[in-house]
Parts: sequence; structure tokens; C-alpha cells
Amino acid sequence: MPNNSSINIVASPEFRRRLKALARRYRQIRSDLQPILEILQSGTFPGDQIAGTNYTVLKLRIKNTDAQRGKRGGYRLIYQIVSSSEIRLVLIYSKSDQINVLVDEIIGIIKEMTQE
Repeated sequence: MPNNSSINIVASPEFRRRLKALARRYRQIRSDLQPILEILQSGTFPGDQIAGTNYTVLKLRIKNTDAQRGKRGGYRLIYQIVSSSEIRLVLIYSKSDQINVLVDEIIGIIKEMTQE
């Protein structure tokens, strides 16, 4: 199992933009997200794989402590496992704002990140 310093977590510009917008409404979003980032850095990759992307992309539910609706009404984090040493945070959204995200949107964000 990799140690904490060996896994690099990189956030996409779209992830950062959406996180900033969500943080205006949900003040606890960063503290809700922190335990998940620690889990990812430990080398554990929770969530359900998203089919049809041709990448190793997973979607994970995160509880929104500001909304008090549990994981179901919380956030969705979409991340890509690039290698055993790199994870890309592709997208985050609130389930109350957006029901689902299209596979094409995920692929587009990943392609933008690989061109940078």
C-alpha cells in the first residue's frame, strides 16, 4: 500500500470552479471533502466505476453536513485514477442541483486536463 506522500491528487479547473461555487452556499463543503481526500491519499479508492469513459473513473457520494440530508442528498465526487501515484479530481456537484452528469462531460474534462 502506498504511503501518503506517494499519491498526488490534482484537481481539474472545472472541479475547482464548482467547489468554489458550492462553498458559497455550503460552508462545510471543504471539511466534508477532507476525509475523502485522506482516504484517496491512503491508496483506497471507494465509489462506483462509471462505464463508457474508457478511463478508470469513479463516482462517490459525500455527505453534505450543511443540508442534513445524508449521502443521498449530498455531493457527488467524480475522480479518475490515472496511476498508482496520481488521482485527478474531475468534478464535484450537489445532488440537489444536478441529478446526473453526462459521460461526455466527464470525458471532455479529462481530455482538457491531459492537454494542459
